[in-house]
Amino acid sequence: MTVTKSDVGVRVGLVGAGGVARRHAGTLAAMPEVELVGVVDPDATRAADLAAEVGTTPAADVDGLLARGLDAAWVCVPPAAHGEPERRLAAAGVHLFVEKPLGLDVALAEDVRDEVRAAGVATAVGHHWRSSAVVARARQLLAGRNVRLVVATWLDRVPPVPWWSQRAASGGQVVEQAVHVLDVARLLAGEVVAVHAVVDAAPPAGGDVDSATAGTLLFASGAVGTVAATCRLGWKHRAGVEVYADDLAVTITEDKLEVRDPEGTWSVEVDPAVARGAADRSFVDHLLGRPGPGTVVDYDEALRTHRLACALADAAASGATIRLDG
Repeated sequence: MTVTKSDVGVRVGLVGAGGVARRHAGTLAAMPEVELVGVVDPDATRAADLAAEVGTTPAADVDGLLARGLDAAWVCVPPAAHGEPERRLAAAGVHLFVEKPLGLDVALAEDVRDEVRAAGVATAVGHHWRSSAVVARARQLLAGRNVRLVVATWLDRVPPVPWWSQRAASGGQVVEQAVHVLDVARLLAGEVVAVHAVVDAAPPAGGDVDSATAGTLLFASGAVGTVAATCRLGWKHRAGVEVYADDLAVTITEDKLEVRDPEGTWSVEVDPAVARGAADRSFVDHLLGRPGPGTVVDYDEALRTHRLACALADAAASGATIRLDG
């Protein structure tokens, strides 16, 4: 059964007009079942530019966007801007695709979750790695095996947006970036029940986020893991998850799966753009009541990963071991 109100497909509004919003907009504009009905952004020029690129017009604010009649909205805003757009849209019965992270902390995300549930709208969150063929293959290989060790890494530069290096705007690297690999770690090894972390607190130039984080993870299954992140490189060096089970080593990045077992070593390469597009396609198909090519990660599931990322940030700040519900 479909959940759209439109007879012609899915009428979509875009909240945000930054780089990630542009990527989603391009994908959505190419779908014949999608009608982009407007773009809103605090930067009116940026909103107008993106709207022109995808054949629609800017709106003054979320209420102006709602006045055009929406089935769904893609909320692509910086972490500190989450909350109010989701609440306003959900209250109007608009289905939500929300870009990660869900906010700066857990409390706001839980409040949004409660309001989204009460509104009864469909949700998806931009954990597009789950729509990757290499992640699906890794799940098949690990099925029925006891995972022993997980190693998650995000080794990168400071992204070229002014808000990212400010903790009050981004939440820091683990919350804003490494949440992707933490999500894959949860998917492949199960829930994490305790974390500890330490940081190199010397911030990058002009910012106050940590330069590097090293954390430990204890999974409910008994598996153990680590997460390592830094933003002090001049390039994106590595982002991925290594999973070790008995006689099996699996490494997943956005563009490659590497496997070693007693029979030897093999690998598969993929185009990461395919998974990004599949995440959008799958939510549109979900709204139309048909199966999609990727995985729809709903708000509740994404909140579990957000709690893990925030727990690591809290552990780093406090020096304490943080326990989570498994």
